[in-house]
Amino acid sequence: MASTVSIRHFILGLLNRQPMSGYDIKRFLKGLSWLIDSPSFGSLYPALHALLEDDLVTVEVVSRQNKPPRKIYSITEAGGQVLGEWMDRPIASGVSLKAFLMRLILAGNLSHDGLVAHLEQRRTQVAAHQAALDQTATVMDEGMDLGERLALDYGLAVAAAELAWLDGMLAQLSQGPLGAESG
Repeated sequence: MASTVSIRHFILGLLNRQPMSGYDIKRFLKGLSWLIDSPSFGSLYPALHALLEDDLVTVEVVSRQNKPPRKIYSITEAGGQVLGEWMDRPIASGVSLKAFLMRLILAGNLSHDGLVAHLEQRRTQVAAHQAALDQTATVMDEGMDLGERLALDYGLAVAAAELAWLDGMLAQLSQGPLGAESG
């Protein structure tokens, strides 16, 4: 259920950028599959249909010469409100990196303060995860086999890298909105 809600909101965020066909959305998600392990394409069309039934999107059928008609989906005002409410809602702790990244991809729908809050929330979660890994390393240090040690070291390195990135982004954002520099 949670993934269905996420894909619905993610689709709304994409359509908030510009109207798209189902094929356009599939192509976009496929391009990001290395990062967010995109949902199955079998879930895309049912999600679009549900958004249409809930009046959160509209569809325009565009005729094309010598090709099947193309369905172009657009977000409605109600869809924009649902998207805004979802973007403003904090992500529950323990939610996957994928959920964080999906919201990050849609950062253009967040206010400056909303983006800062989103990154600060993630920073708190990653710092807590890193502390738990540190504690595990201390408790289990002597009894770990090579695979466990490698996995723990990897987890610590990933947490440290993510914290460094988050700290850098938060420092940039403390100077004002990203992209606000004039050149």
